[in-house]
Amino acid sequence: MLLLAIMGGALFSQAQSIVGRWQLVKQSTCVEDELGEVDADAQALVDDMKSMAGAAPQVLELRDNNTGQESTKIISKKKSYSSKFLYRYNENGLYFLDKKSQTIIEGYTVEKLEGDSLIISNATRVCETKIFVRIK
Repeated sequence: MLLLAIMGGALFSQAQSIVGRWQLVKQSTCVEDELGEVDADAQALVDDMKSMAGAAPQVLELRDNNTGQESTKIISKKKSYSSKFLYRYNENGLYFLDKKSQTIIEGYTVEKLEGDSLIISNATRVCETKIFVRIK
């Protein structure tokens, strides 16, 4: 009985759910990689550009029924893209789909999903990484 409980606990702890509300806390872009080493003036410009991204919390909500919503454009910057979307998740990837055609808008590799942290990187531009924390 004890062995069964331990095995069940191990399985439960490995099965992390992506469902919930996630707040974006950090992201890296390809621009930073392309700049390489920068002087103080260029770094100040990059920091200024980051600060213009907005002070409102960027929240991504993923629901049980494979639908989601984002407070700001976190996933895709396309004009025609709505803040409501469909998604598919497997152990290695998170895919955001167009609501009408159900084709993939953006694909991300899930680097880490543990406890209250989620790290994803863009499947086509690996230099773009987003770090989220789970919120209630």
